[in-house]
Amino acid sequence: MFKRPAAMVIAAIIASALTASSHAATPMLPDLRQAPVGCPGGYDGDAGKCDAWDVCMVTDPSAPGGPCVTEGDIKAVRLRFTTSVDNIGDGPFLVHAHRNSTAQPRMSVRQAIQSEEDGPIPMTFAEAQHRTSTWSYYEPAAAHQHWHLMGFEYFQLRTPTGETVVTDRKNGFCLGDRYTNVDAGALAHRPGGEDTHTGKLAALLDGHKCQHHNPQALDVFFGISVGEGDDYKYQVEFQWLDLTKVASGVYDVVTVANPDRQLQEKNYDNNAAAMAISVQWPDRASAAPAKITRPPVVKLLRGCPGKTRCANEP
Repeated sequence: MFKRPAAMVIAAIIASALTASSHAATPMLPDLRQAPVGCPGGYDGDAGKCDAWDVCMVTDPSAPGGPCVTEGDIKAVRLRFTTSVDNIGDGPFLVHAHRNSTAQPRMSVRQAIQSEEDGPIPMTFAEAQHRTSTWSYYEPAAAHQHWHLMGFEYFQLRTPTGETVVTDRKNGFCLGDRYTNVDAGALAHRPGGEDTHTGKLAALLDGHKCQHHNPQALDVFFGISVGEGDDYKYQVEFQWLDLTKVASGVYDVVTVANPDRQLQEKNYDNNAAAMAISVQWPDRASAAPAKITRPPVVKLLRGCPGKTRCANEP
């Protein structure tokens, strides 16, 4: 029998290994981008001219979505603003939540990652590859009544030097495809047709309601397709920061997605956005009066996508 020289055998093995590695699966990671603060989802204009925000006086500070009033026994003043997160990555953002029985109030969460281009996407909690320490719970409030993913995003009011003055009371997010983002046409891995893995998932995420009216659910998923985004409009409960005890001055409203990096992404550099505002209480007062009859004047100075500081920008 003819035998190849050892050198030829070794060369063949190396070539085979290189060929195999060149065809190895490449994870299709999402890229969550925090959109400009106070702008509507999919906005592509000047972030300093957004108007999806307002100042709201309320008589009941315990009501997260209490009506705005112009008179009466004012107990709190809120800065309300829309927040949005786009997925501009290579693959869909998708997490599955699961609990073994309804006796457990919380669900554990795992992230599902598309293994390669045009490849399958794990569609169950058991198949999802990436374990996280975050969780999901059912929000019974009338404006929600669906399952929420916790720890996905936070809001803060900060001084120009970065000191936190107010932190939000937001309690979770139901994520789905709510709008098409401005860069969708330039993204290489938009969802395919209805017979593709990404196309089938996109159909499920379109207007996704996160097991609405189903507190007995054992499984729920949350996600955003490539080229899509999820927004929470400023009229929604907890889409605000409390200004009642904030002194007159200049501040940054900062929003950060995936703040603990529990969720795997292609890029973390665009997870934050800020808008600089000035706050001035009536009669040039340095702080709110004992009895509030008028709200402070709040002005948007500029918007700074991709940054956590904006007020100290030139």
